[in-house]
Amino acid sequence: MTSYKELGLVNTREMFKKAVAGGYAIPAFNFNTMEQMQAIVQAAVETKSPVIMQVSKGARNYANGTILRYMAQGAVEYAKELGCPNPQIVLHLDHGDSFELCKECIDNGFSSVMFDGSALPYEENIRITKQVVEYAHAHDVTVEAELGVLAGVEDEVASEVSHYTKPEEVIDFSTRSGCDSLAISIGTSHGAYKFKPEQCTRDPKTGRLVPPPLAFDILHQIEKKLPGFPIVLHGSSSVPQDEVDTINAYGGKLPDAVGIPEEQLREASKSAVCKINIDSDSRLAMTAAIRKYLAEHPDHFDPRQYLKPARENMKKMYIHKIVDVLGSNDKL
Repeated sequence: MTSYKELGLVNTREMFKKAVAGGYAIPAFNFNTMEQMQAIVQAAVETKSPVIMQVSKGARNYANGTILRYMAQGAVEYAKELGCPNPQIVLHLDHGDSFELCKECIDNGFSSVMFDGSALPYEENIRITKQVVEYAHAHDVTVEAELGVLAGVEDEVASEVSHYTKPEEVIDFSTRSGCDSLAISIGTSHGAYKFKPEQCTRDPKTGRLVPPPLAFDILHQIEKKLPGFPIVLHGSSSVPQDEVDTINAYGGKLPDAVGIPEEQLREASKSAVCKINIDSDSRLAMTAAIRKYLAEHPDHFDPRQYLKPARENMKKMYIHKIVDVLGSNDKL
């Protein structure tokens, strides 16, 4: 067994406590590749921000769990090399779908895990979440649970429709499961197509889709029932239209891709929401830079040539999220 403390990682307990008290949110960026990891660490160091590096089940299958563990250890050492003596980096399992997977990740150096039982019957969700919590807490690992269902697609996680979290259930669920943080459903969604066109209106000037607002009334009800308890928003990429336009201009096909408006995420960050998950924006930034570079340099074939601008574009996006949306800069 490898303890995350041996890798220089931290869990989310103190990080979330400070974020709730300070009225900001911790960025939780998914990563699959070295370039994503480098961009995340560079952005976090330059902005002096704590950061959560998330790994989905699909990412583990793609990159290999052992490699990802050493990448996380490398991220800590890289941050120190860049001038951050005490980096606050979490390695988190995103959407773990079984006790066995959560246990495996804890045993392999993850400092935080999520058990997503949101599609299960209520009592079954509590039962397995509690099982994960008991094992995780024995190793000082923090646990995120989910109540309510998000629509959209992300790796193996998919749902046609969303089911908002019921505020009347959150006290019972969090108390009986023992979870450290709770992911809720208030209208965010997975993927680059977070809303169907019929759910949106169109801006008459630009023709772009305008998504419906998040259900802040539900969030505020949950805050009242669980004062100070760490709340998490999944599916919170904003799907930047400039990146979508670049992808489409260079051969891509992403019609009507739409995300969560950043002003709504700013508002959420100032509440009990202390962790906001961003994945699709990173994918879009990487893909846009690669498509543009290859179109402009058709004679190039060295991956380093097109992955370097991709890394820079992701870093720029991460810095923007940290400073302009989540407010987690200068918190180290």
